[in-house]
Amino acid sequence: MKQTAVPGTMQRLPFDGVRAAVQRFVAWLERYGETSYDHQSFFAGRLGRGAKRLYYRKPRLGALAVAPMVLCEAFVPGARRLFWIPQRFPIADAHYAMGFAALSRVLREPRYHRRAVHFLEVLDQTRCPGSERDGWGYPFDWETRQGTIERGTPLITTLAYVYEARRDVHAVDGDERWRQGMRSIAQHALVDYREIATSPRAASCTYTPSPEDGGGVVNASAYRAFLLTQAGVDFAEAAYLEAADRNLNFVLDAQNSDGSWCYSVDGERDFVDHFHTCFVLKALAKIEALTGASRCTEAIERGVAYYVRHLFDEQRLPRPFARAPRLTVYRHELYDYAECLNLATLLRGRFPELDAVRATVLRDVLDRWQKPDGSFRTRQLLLGWDSVPMHRWAQAQMFRSLCVLLSDDLRTSHDRAARRHETVPFAGISMTSPRDTRG
Repeated sequence: MKQTAVPGTMQRLPFDGVRAAVQRFVAWLERYGETSYDHQSFFAGRLGRGAKRLYYRKPRLGALAVAPMVLCEAFVPGARRLFWIPQRFPIADAHYAMGFAALSRVLREPRYHRRAVHFLEVLDQTRCPGSERDGWGYPFDWETRQGTIERGTPLITTLAYVYEARRDVHAVDGDERWRQGMRSIAQHALVDYREIATSPRAASCTYTPSPEDGGGVVNASAYRAFLLTQAGVDFAEAAYLEAADRNLNFVLDAQNSDGSWCYSVDGERDFVDHFHTCFVLKALAKIEALTGASRCTEAIERGVAYYVRHLFDEQRLPRPFARAPRLTVYRHELYDYAECLNLATLLRGRFPELDAVRATVLRDVLDRWQKPDGSFRTRQLLLGWDSVPMHRWAQAQMFRSLCVLLSDDLRTSHDRAARRHETVPFAGISMTSPRDTRG
């Protein structure tokens, strides 16, 4: 059911606290560095991958094999260092670039633009080898139910973020190399990921360019649908828009009658979780903003209704799963918080219950999740916390979400000031820049 926010009823968010949190995080990132352990560190090495592979093939026997890693994850998260090494993650670098680009727009400080450019230049160096067009993946071999995705394999789920990062920085400095890189990404998304027809008007896309990839992952198609829609608008390219439309139709067709999306339509990975739901809804919200498609609006309304009812607990904090695929050894996850804030900011003012959730989640982030050193806790476990900082999971995503919150607040303040012909004081300076109309 469609909800319409009543003007003036939204809760005022603690933006001074957000600014302070961002500043502490930036200082921490400078000290800590740009590599980290990861959510998958327990299973990235040969021993962990073998145990996970056995679990997928022979669950009962495999459960014994993965038990030491699962117990470490639940009770000794710092043991990651015994299983794998710190690494750099392109998806995190893209989020850092977007976050610093947002800060550059908000605060008009050249140092933040320099940081955004730095992360884009790092991404230029970490492209997947052997590919004609720009693509990025994980720096480890990723064991999945469908087999091993080797390190350096391009992933559509990373690609969309690098496109957005280059686009955001290009909007700040107009450097043509970022736009050329956007075109390379769009071509990679169009040409190198197979489409699997699911109806005469719809097709899923593969997660990777591998010919063995069977597709069916809903968020992968949502990412490609958004990326190619944005590229179709940016470059006035009909081929991008046509491919995007086929993937969009698949995503819309995959929505369940209750408004949810399973992770995949393959009948095996039928769990419904928090951040993958956010990925799908974010893509639809961005496509809706670009095209005005009413079919996106209807799916968003049904999806948000499910999301706020089933993916939050009694305290209105993010639940990891509505329907879990396995035993869960934690209560709450930073990634869920970050994507909740991203989604709720995109849809700000449209769904009162989602606006209320955003306020609750943001206050919890500021009150409990940021550590004194400026980094964020990774998970609230059944007992205690996992406080190992991991850039991909999800220090970078939380940083970007907070930076976008600040940018959104400034844009709203500018809109109000423009109506009153006033300047807007922000972070100790007075600014009268024009409205940021980008989606």
